[in-house]
Amino acid sequence: MTALTSIKNIGPAFEKSLKAAGITTAEQLREMGADAAYRRLLENGGRPHFIGYYVLHMALQGRPWNDCKGEEKKALRKSFDQIKAGSFDADRSELEQFLDRIGVR
Repeated sequence: MTALTSIKNIGPAFEKSLKAAGITTAEQLREMGADAAYRRLLENGGRPHFIGYYVLHMALQGRPWNDCKGEEKKALRKSFDQIKAGSFDADRSELEQFLDRIGVR
């Protein structure tokens, strides 16, 4: 099993977030893909952030994080907005959402 940080653009902080969401190896992340992994991060209480989303896409493609531009970036923005609007926490009470944000659940 290969460390998440073996993937370009994934540093210790991002690795910590991924592990907290149950994604523990580079192989698991590659198998899931960027969209499913990002969805899992949000379901685990992560805050939606477009840069993190496209950095994850670039990382899994072995590209520099800032290589995303133009039409590709616009397409990723649409995908990000759909994931974010996917009501990943709509069924949770305010208390459950808060507990997720602070890492209790």
